[in-house]
Amino acid sequence: MTRPAQPVVSPQATPATPPLSELLLATAYAVQAVGEGRSLTDILNAEPANRRAAVQSLSFYVMRQLARGHALADLLLDRRAPNALVESLLSTALCLLSIDESEVHHDPRVPVYESYTLVSQAVTAAGLDRKTAGFKGLINACLRRFERERPALLEQAHLRSNVRWGFPKWWIARVRQAYPAQWESILGSSFQAGPLTLRVNTRKISRQALLAALLEQQIAATAIGEHGVILAQPLPVARIPGFEEGWWMVQDPGAQLAAELLPVTDGMRVLDACAAPGGKTAGLLMQAQLQLTALDIDERRLDRVAANLQRLDLHEEGVKLRAGDAIDLSSWWDGQHFDAILADVPCTASGIVRRHPDIRWLRQEQDIAETAALQRRIVSALWQTLKPGGVFLYVTCSIFPQEGIEQAQWMAQSLEGATALPAPGQLLPGQGQEHDGFFYALLRKQDERA
Repeated sequence: MTRPAQPVVSPQATPATPPLSELLLATAYAVQAVGEGRSLTDILNAEPANRRAAVQSLSFYVMRQLARGHALADLLLDRRAPNALVESLLSTALCLLSIDESEVHHDPRVPVYESYTLVSQAVTAAGLDRKTAGFKGLINACLRRFERERPALLEQAHLRSNVRWGFPKWWIARVRQAYPAQWESILGSSFQAGPLTLRVNTRKISRQALLAALLEQQIAATAIGEHGVILAQPLPVARIPGFEEGWWMVQDPGAQLAAELLPVTDGMRVLDACAAPGGKTAGLLMQAQLQLTALDIDERRLDRVAANLQRLDLHEEGVKLRAGDAIDLSSWWDGQHFDAILADVPCTASGIVRRHPDIRWLRQEQDIAETAALQRRIVSALWQTLKPGGVFLYVTCSIFPQEGIEQAQWMAQSLEGATALPAPGQLLPGQGQEHDGFFYALLRKQDERA
């Protein structure tokens, strides 16, 4: 394929962006760190501002295609890689070197480089770290051999199911078992980044007025859902009208449903459990004037909730941010029951891999059972704080049934006075709709005295 001389990277990249060799090495560091269990979000937040956008563009792509990179590296190396950083740098370069035209056609954000530039810069990158400097020749030989034997090597790599679908084998098996008719589209959807969707802050502006403001700036966008706006092309948030004014927040259409499903009215006492970073908290406050408690176990993450509410002008007198363990009621609950509870409980996050492509490599199969058990402990504790007649919304950004429908069934059978109300249930990505994977269950707590 013909490759442009300049990389296609995030619009945030500037002329001050470092050379490609430095970006490749930074991406290799990120790949290695994810393999050691670190979140890509945390890694990117620590990147210098002048290269963060470019490293994000590269690392997001590599995370989506890492199975291909690892398989090609395995085929090209006669023996195991000398160390983890050599393997990460080689896999990173191979992911980028093996991009084909169909990928670029489906997603113009794919970072494309001339082959000779990529090989040369990968070898230069190897010389920038003592762990890889002694293996410049090995990396050069592997990449040049790939260029010579590209079709045959790609054919061999794609015989592996994890390369074809871009996930660990256990993940593929779980999704295939749970969704025999949709599993291919679910997995396939993760190869592309999700669209940029905004939730309009109707306390500040109408959706029609926001669409008009976007059109005036020649930003193509359309309405989605009850309060959403989807941009035809993603942009840095600072370039979108109304960011500083708090006209909108970035939120997936699937996540926007939370505030719409929980029936809240002015004056209600509401709990948003596991609230950080605050998107669903803000959505609830856009719906009504509430006495709302936003609870999260991590006090530092509550700072993000506060910042988001401040920008949206939603940090009102009735809003309280509390740090505490949802299971340990004595650490945060004042004994007054809530009219409504939103429980966006911890999960594997298997439904949002197109926005967080490192998740597939961070999770282990045993995590599903562990998070499901934690979810039940949290729900059981929070249920005690809900008043009779109150409503409870259970949310996960997961597609695994153990964190979705199986939990809904358990809640209806095990929680005292629980009655299931109509709710969307499982939302699946890749089904022709622009949302990530979420699960919603809505329950009412019956008054046993009635």
